Amino acid sequence: MIQAWAAKEQGAALERYDFDPGKLPADEVEIAVESCGLCHSDVSLIDNEWSVSEYPLVPGHEVIGRVEHVGSGVTHLKAGDRVGVGWYAHSCLTCQTCMSGDHNMCPDARGVAAAHQGRFGGFADKVRAQAAWAVPLPEGVGAAKAGPLFCGGITVFNPIVQFDIKPTDRVGVIGIGGLGHMALKFLKAWGCEVTAFTSSDAKADEARAFGAHRIVNSRDGDALKAERGRYAMVLSTVNVPLKWSRYINALAPRGRLHMVGAVMEPIPASAGMLMNNQRSVSGTSVGAPATIATMLEFCARHDIAPQTEHLPMSKINEAIARLKKGDVRYRFVLENDFG
Repeated sequence: MIQAWAAKEQGAALERYDFDPGKLPADEVEIAVESCGLCHSDVSLIDNEWSVSEYPLVPGHEVIGRVEHVGSGVTHLKAGDRVGVGWYAHSCLTCQTCMSGDHNMCPDARGVAAAHQGRFGGFADKVRAQAAWAVPLPEGVGAAKAGPLFCGGITVFNPIVQFDIKPTDRVGVIGIGGLGHMALKFLKAWGCEVTAFTSSDAKADEARAFGAHRIVNSRDGDALKAERGRYAMVLSTVNVPLKWSRYINALAPRGRLHMVGAVMEPIPASAGMLMNNQRSVSGTSVGAPATIATMLEFCARHDIAPQTEHLPMSKINEAIARLKKGDVRYRFVLENDFG
């Protein structure tokens, strides 16, 4: 029996929910949850913003814990191994996409907290995942703060790898929150000149501490115009519409405006704005297990960790309410306190 916190209906507060997960599949592991980060995507699932949620829904996709049981076909993990699980818990492992190393784009990829796909997430005392998606924590990565790396961290690390960002590049980051503060840390350690675009003057000093060399007020039109032609990439971590043309104009030749924040409105970009300097607009979500492992090694090498606030898992509804108000600097981690 698994003990969990679940939304019983759309938008509802989470309640205690126990369920029998059945027999452990041969290719999966069952993990004793130590902690699980809280992400805005959990709120989107609870509120069914993407029209995919089914209930009861157990959210939570930034899981850290120890392997407790292994399926009969698992050979590379054993009981006691400390692992993390992020957004995905399953892919087919045999399609061309998986065989090319892009497991996160597998047409059969399934989220760890996807109730509509028969899966339940990490706000629980145990969680299950395909062994390929349970990534071991290397030495040098502290387990207590590592959970947010498995969603927010890989979300901003993945485009650095996918688009071959160089240490000599100038990169801008829009939004200094749960995703943005980790992007600043990664890009600074990568060697880039990093600019933080933020509407909050109160975050300027923190942004510099995270790694920003420069701060630009995103509400200052003249300041944004002065950035024309500067960036190899502008990475947007926000989920609200902005005046995107200003950021496209800030791109250097062959630069890209890259979206990792789930903006629901269309992004206007005229062909001329893109064609003249071979600019592009692109997007990614999370990353494949191998990329997650690379990110964790990079974190260990450069002593990178998210800035977190910790609460017991029984205070999950308090944490969600504060997240909705923006009252967290910068990620919540909920620690298992099931009796």
